[in-house]
Amino acid sequence: MARPQRCRRVCSEPAYDTFAPGGISSGELIVLTVDEYEVIRLVDFEKKTHEQCAALMEISRTTVTEIYQNARYKIADSLVNGKGISISGGNYRLCDGTADCRRKNLCRRIPGTGPINVLYQKGENTMRIAVTYENGEIFQHFGHTQQFKIYDVEDKKIVKEQVIDTMGSGHGALAGFLLENGVNALICGGIGGGAQNALAGAGIQLYGGVSGSADDAARALAEGVLAYNPNVHCSHHDHGEGHSCGEHHCGEDRHGCSGH
Repeated sequence: MARPQRCRRVCSEPAYDTFAPGGISSGELIVLTVDEYEVIRLVDFEKKTHEQCAALMEISRTTVTEIYQNARYKIADSLVNGKGISISGGNYRLCDGTADCRRKNLCRRIPGTGPINVLYQKGENTMRIAVTYENGEIFQHFGHTQQFKIYDVEDKKIVKEQVIDTMGSGHGALAGFLLENGVNALICGGIGGGAQNALAGAGIQLYGGVSGSADDAARALAEGVLAYNPNVHCSHHDHGEGHSCGEHHCGEDRHGCSGH
């Protein structure tokens, strides 16, 4: 029995997946798999060694060499014989952002399009939920959140999810960040009045004062049973240190409240 092929980890799918020769074309199309593209990106563009590439993709160095040789031949065939290239398919999985690589927190994004884009396309009938996120939990300080977990919901079920990095965006700018990502609803802990106004202006429904597991909260919202505080408000400037916002308390280290 043949040994099953190990699934290759790739940082992100390509932003540009079809290439056609100018001038006279043979009319033929070569299919370059996504894992072949990733090896080319890492070795030829990122200047990684085959050993480094193997570690990032979680496969053997020998496998990297085989993939690299196949990919280079396909590219050469395209250049010499005027064949188009389509990048699709292959045996791969997308990095979840936990890999120990230089592109950590950029994994699973479309390269070259900036930090406000998510990888996958949003469907016409999809509800997109964003949750302030840290280590699986709902991060309680909206204005200082470093990550959102994005959930796509169809027919009251989560069909896709991924973590994206805010790349230093904060407070009011986060509303634009979410809008650019096509977010319809936000789940968070404490949030200030200015941020709430920015979200309302962007047409994003707010579900504040929520704590605990991000996945559980997103699932509850998808099913229409999420418990939240519709009057949540938190600001360092308009209440005392002991005031409670949602399930957290203002003045707590990173998990304090955001008023802007």
